[in-house]
Amino acid sequence: MATRTRASKQTLTLLSALAAKPSQWHYGYALSRETELMSGTLYPILMRLEDRGWLETQWETSEALAEGRGGRPPRHMYRLTAGGRAWATEALSAARATSKSKSARATLKPARQHPRIQLGEPGLERA
Repeated sequence: MATRTRASKQTLTLLSALAAKPSQWHYGYALSRETELMSGTLYPILMRLEDRGWLETQWETSEALAEGRGGRPPRHMYRLTAGGRAWATEALSAARATSKSKSARATLKPARQHPRIQLGEPGLERA
């Protein structure tokens, strides 16, 4: 199910981090550090992506927890679903294309001046 949804800059930043290693599980804190998104921004995006079926989540397993540092609570882990990977690829490509076209328009269309209205032209006098 392809849904055309415009992604925010923050969502694109998160998608880029998740899509860089799509089969790997990511922890919220690691994503926050990598993307520099604050938790109040990051976690609502993660929840929205999960609600749309673009992100799968799971709690850290007890085996993985035993291999890590003791005394730490289990972490919630995230990764893109197959549909999420397809949407992320599409959204990131669209964002790049939009960014390129905006920069191209900015360089291709310089501000035009009326040919007779130029500073210091002797034919135009002020009243």
